[in-house]
Amino acid sequence: MHITDERAQAIATVTDYYHELFTSASQVALREKYAIPNAPAEQFSRRDIMQLSAFFWWTAWAAVTPRPNDTVSYTNNWPHEPLVGNRPTASAFLWTFVSVVILIAAIGLLCWFFNRERDAWKIDQQPEEGYPDTNPLSQIRPTPSMLATRQYFVLVSILIGTQILLGAITAHYAVEGHDFYGLPLSEWFPYALTRTWHTQLAVLWIATAWLAAGLYAAPLIAGFEPRQQKWGVHFLFGALLVAVVGAMAGQFFALHGGFRDQPVLNFWFGHQGYEYIDLGRFWQILIFIGLLLWLALMSRGIMPAIIRRQSNRTLLILLLIASAAVALLYGAGLLYGRDTHLTIAEYWRWWVVHLWVEGVFEVFAAAWIAWIFVHMRLLRGETAAIYVMFSAMIFLGAGVLGTFHHLYFSGVPESVLALGAVFSALEVVPLALIAFEAYDHWRIEKNAPWVRAYHLPLMFFLAVAFWNLIGAGVLGFLINPPLALYYLQGLQTTPAHGHAALFGVYGLLGIGLMLFCLRELSRVWSDNMLRWIFWLFNTGLALMVFVSILPQGLLQGYQSFANGYFHARTPEFMHSPTMEMLVWIRTPGDIIFAAAAVLLLIFIARALWQKAN
Repeated sequence: MHITDERAQAIATVTDYYHELFTSASQVALREKYAIPNAPAEQFSRRDIMQLSAFFWWTAWAAVTPRPNDTVSYTNNWPHEPLVGNRPTASAFLWTFVSVVILIAAIGLLCWFFNRERDAWKIDQQPEEGYPDTNPLSQIRPTPSMLATRQYFVLVSILIGTQILLGAITAHYAVEGHDFYGLPLSEWFPYALTRTWHTQLAVLWIATAWLAAGLYAAPLIAGFEPRQQKWGVHFLFGALLVAVVGAMAGQFFALHGGFRDQPVLNFWFGHQGYEYIDLGRFWQILIFIGLLLWLALMSRGIMPAIIRRQSNRTLLILLLIASAAVALLYGAGLLYGRDTHLTIAEYWRWWVVHLWVEGVFEVFAAAWIAWIFVHMRLLRGETAAIYVMFSAMIFLGAGVLGTFHHLYFSGVPESVLALGAVFSALEVVPLALIAFEAYDHWRIEKNAPWVRAYHLPLMFFLAVAFWNLIGAGVLGFLINPPLALYYLQGLQTTPAHGHAALFGVYGLLGIGLMLFCLRELSRVWSDNMLRWIFWLFNTGLALMVFVSILPQGLLQGYQSFANGYFHARTPEFMHSPTMEMLVWIRTPGDIIFAAAAVLLLIFIARALWQKAN
């Protein structure tokens, strides 16, 4: 490629700017606004800065250079920058409007079909022998492997607390830059590290809660304790613990320059640089092996039941398929290497983030809950199997192609923009029926009074329904259509959706599954404490999202619409009095949220170890 003299001069100027930004004592104030550590100047060589500038130049080139025989750039003219002629394409307008129309039509069609069939479904849901007078689960004595899952639940509560603390520190760097209420934490825990740990731990603790719920149910499904199942559960816990601690230690070492001259070691043991799967490839493979072991442990419980029983076989097959998908789909994150092109690596990364966490885990949860309700004789087996298949069709049918909305501006053809727009809109459709799901949970308690013992765990499932509608539905659709994402991608509207959907849906669902298991494992149970935990989590999350994060995103969005994407992220705007005030008023929500995490840890400790009176 030929670089003109004028461009060469611009590249040299930008390189000088970044060299000064990272190394000069005169740029301390600007580094603080960007939350960049004041690292020793000798840590960054001129070659390092040149490589960084070269990467920035390549992304800028892709954003403004027309594709061969086309009028749009490789990024479909993203980001918005009037100075260089970057404006949304005609396709972005067209498919945004098409997605909205399809969303409205699909919601209307689904509501019509659902209401037409609902009365018949109500009858089919009721067990043929009627609702039991007592709790069938209370007659079951926990097996050694079921008891071994307790350590997973303790780990989950510790990771939740750690993740929340890291989130508070990360958010606070937006106002103090290098400090946390005056403490110079960034010297040891810079923004890049706390943000990495915060997002990574979210996925890890949610996955751990769901995996533990599966291990708890495996002996119940089998009807007996498989040989050496307990030791398999212990071994898997050890492997997960090593992977979590090892990944965090490797990232700490990497971001403190430990792998500075060893990029291969950094890729394998340090920091890959891809959000949500930042952990080194070695730890990634270790987690994948652990998931395969989990699948083997699950199969030892499900397969004998499938072979032995005629009833509920379809539901058990669906649960086995969902378990296999949970274990195998994480492997999509291994399909790129250290030197893979960025666009290809991003493609496989979103398979993990969007389809593993948001897709197959949701199907697994639907199958797990359906089986538990069937086992408790609260739901007919055939109806439960149909419900799980319907859920899988809805969530995966739209979710697989809906993943493309993450790739609008990654150099893919414009046809992908069309597919992503249409199917990401369809992802919202089943959420329109969320109130009916809530009603069904309430009706089960009404028909079987002993289910009141599970009232609080079921309340977490109801909260999942609410946040599914708000976080995944409303806030997700706010940013998912092509035109919205063109202006809002990477602004605070994204974490508003991320917090409400990831914790509100998958996090609360993981906690609900965990509490459902703990109800039969616990020695001491306090509905009063659990009620506080429930409301503190939901209140804190609502304050965090709607009082602080979303208003910041909307103000950034206005800047992006009016002046260009660059202006929405400048230090001058991000550290304006209004934006800093919005960061500060997030504090009450964070405190309430953190209090819920502390109470949850206390609740789990009491439930598992305190002697009953």
